[in-house]
Amino acid sequence: MGEYARSLTIARACLNRWPRAQLHFVLSRHAPYAATVPFPATLLESSPTFHSAAVIQLMTRFAPTVVIFDNAGRTAQLRAAHRQGARVVYISARARQRRKAFRWRWLKLIDEHWIAYPAFIAGNLSFVERLKLKMHTAVRVRFLDVILSQDANTPRVPPPFAAGSFVLMVPGGGTGHPGARDAVVQFQQAARALAAGGMATLLIGAADTSPAPASLQMLGPLPQSQLAQLLREARIVVANGGSTLLQAIACSAACVAVPIAADQAARIRRCVDAAVAVDASLNADSIVAAASRLWNDNAARTALARRAQDLKLADGVQVAIQALERLIKVAADTAVP
Repeated sequence: MGEYARSLTIARACLNRWPRAQLHFVLSRHAPYAATVPFPATLLESSPTFHSAAVIQLMTRFAPTVVIFDNAGRTAQLRAAHRQGARVVYISARARQRRKAFRWRWLKLIDEHWIAYPAFIAGNLSFVERLKLKMHTAVRVRFLDVILSQDANTPRVPPPFAAGSFVLMVPGGGTGHPGARDAVVQFQQAARALAAGGMATLLIGAADTSPAPASLQMLGPLPQSQLAQLLREARIVVANGGSTLLQAIACSAACVAVPIAADQAARIRRCVDAAVAVDASLNADSIVAAASRLWNDNAARTALARRAQDLKLADGVQVAIQALERLIKVAADTAVP
């Protein structure tokens, strides 16, 4: 889900910057968001990573100026995009994908490598990475820091509770992860317990339709700009360890971070080490205990917010648009008359 949300935000920013731009998504038809993507899309039977022939055929027909591979892609796909003259962007959100992007054969195919998280989480460029970039000077590496939609056209969502008076819970994830397939259930159970304990609680993206007390409100998935509004207004935020956590930190929220995927534990640990979040295990009791402690500790919430502000995270959407402007200019300058 994180890759799609990130790409969708960048796509919308592209359309704002270039109103006549043509954008096209390639997605699995079984992804929960496939039926609602607001751009032309080619839907495949599974991840586009496993359908190189179809992806290459689409690129040949669509003739893109830029192709963005978000945390996925095969060498044959990158090579085909490069061969037909498209500029290639690769976004890595995990250490394994970052290593792939720094392989010698991929460095010959990539124009821009965007690391999805800030350096304090993803790690600065290593000596070997810097050395490889010196040998492939055409490749630009950028840290996106945090992707947070600032779309002024998205209507405000009236929160069911007053600002500063509620717990916002965002389990996230489009599908269950191995070892954490009941993540949403644990968040739901924790939300009910917090509400029963007297804390106004707002749960986002939940499918729980059973009766709930007035102190618990549940909303379906929200546009990112509306979610950002709630992140800023919540007293505390309980989120997974993916993009939502970084968005909450960028909004100076007091965060409880819960890992719902294997790669999130290390990311959360770095946030805890930087004193911009507290952690909880993926079980309802642990979530309730951590959220309750933070709810009742004004000094801790203030300190988390202050340290979050001190990070001065970059606006990843603007980082992406500036990079795309460069690539479009390069493509225009090198086009055959």
